[in-house]
Amino acid sequence: MAKKLFTTCLTLTLATAMAACSSTTETSQPQTQGQSQSPAKDAGAKTKLVFWTFDRHDADFMKETVSKYNSTNTDNIEVEVTSMAENYAQSVDIAFASNQTPDILRPNQDTTIPFVKKGYLEPLDSYLTDEMKKKFAPTFQDQVNQFNGKIYSLPNFGYTLRLIYNQELFEKAGIQAPPATLKEMVEAAKKITEVGKANGQYGFALNFKSPKSALDRSAREILQLSGHDGFGFDWKTARFDFTPFKPVIDAFKQMKDDGSMLPGVESLDIDPLRAQFAEGKIGMYLSYSAESGVYKSQFPAKIKWAAAQAPTIDGTVKGAAGFANSGQWLGISSKSKNKEAAWKFLSYMYSDETLRTYHEVGLGISAVPAIAAQAKKPEVNGIEGFLLTKHDALWPITPPVTVQGLDYGAAFLKYLLSGESIDNTIQDLNTRYNAALEKASASGDVKVAPDPNFDPIKLQGTMLAK
Repeated sequence: MAKKLFTTCLTLTLATAMAACSSTTETSQPQTQGQSQSPAKDAGAKTKLVFWTFDRHDADFMKETVSKYNSTNTDNIEVEVTSMAENYAQSVDIAFASNQTPDILRPNQDTTIPFVKKGYLEPLDSYLTDEMKKKFAPTFQDQVNQFNGKIYSLPNFGYTLRLIYNQELFEKAGIQAPPATLKEMVEAAKKITEVGKANGQYGFALNFKSPKSALDRSAREILQLSGHDGFGFDWKTARFDFTPFKPVIDAFKQMKDDGSMLPGVESLDIDPLRAQFAEGKIGMYLSYSAESGVYKSQFPAKIKWAAAQAPTIDGTVKGAAGFANSGQWLGISSKSKNKEAAWKFLSYMYSDETLRTYHEVGLGISAVPAIAAQAKKPEVNGIEGFLLTKHDALWPITPPVTVQGLDYGAAFLKYLLSGESIDNTIQDLNTRYNAALEKASASGDVKVAPDPNFDPIKLQGTMLAK
């Protein structure tokens, strides 16, 4: 009954969104609700394109950009854009099942592979000019935007990973610079707590209410800078091995045991963490470059803060921090009846001017080296520490597996709270993740091979324009 009710509600949501699309733009011909209109034969009729996205942070920019395109393009094309942040993937499934698909989709790291497997996305290879191929070539990645040699989306922006710290608390604790090693991070957290605890100020925090999310924005970058995959995969052997996590998790546990972590981190979500940081209650944490926008509008910071490269295990940089969520932006529906028109719109969105403006207004750091090289610094306080350096890179994609039992985030949080053996925790994770990998490989869902020559240090500088 609950499942039936959910499906009914989702269908109504989808229908509402389609109706909203139909009502926002006037056309000279009627259109079936939510379905792409056939190319108009008479010169006065507009070719109407429906564009679905799940992004909300760039809603104003998108509205203005699409409006400008609609008023200036000479191809008589009109685009409707609708943000469907809730149940986006399910809405797309329903649209394809009912033959009411949008013309343009916004795939991301979670939906691109399913969309490609289900045949939702149109390959872009035949549309790409030589100039575009050259511009985007450094961003093409297998299992990200390229599948079986075909390109299905191009990137726009992504997120760097950094240590975010309260400059005022660092000064108050006599700390001269952000920590470069795990040991220095633990010591800095302890010093900040010693001078600030009476005022409810603590040295460190993470959003452990979602433990995997917490580690993917913290342990990940420390490990990647230290020369290890941040998701527990060993590319040289093509096996999962969570052993490199040990010093990082032990450093987190030391801060927890020292009382240097904000009390209650095990139930702390990311927005409450941000709110506490903005109020000056947290000395440092690790997260994405999206934080700069957060402290501009969502939680206006009442403190001086900055971002810096995360510490490494021992102070030596042997790799590069992953540039996150950066492989995809827009794609064309395989069922669109106006694919040529859709590509004309995508060409406008992927133009240097549009991509450069997106970066400069601070909506996201450009994932295209040629754009990042020519763009001005974004107009957001604190963004300086998040800008691309040679120590940022696109890592190969860790094989997606469905593991039985606790994922690594939950397993390591359990260790942090209970103090059970970390060696046993790692051994258990290795056993279960490799069993899941073998199952996925046997079914053909995952294809990986050992790369004995893989060297993370060779990733350095690859995100910068040559």
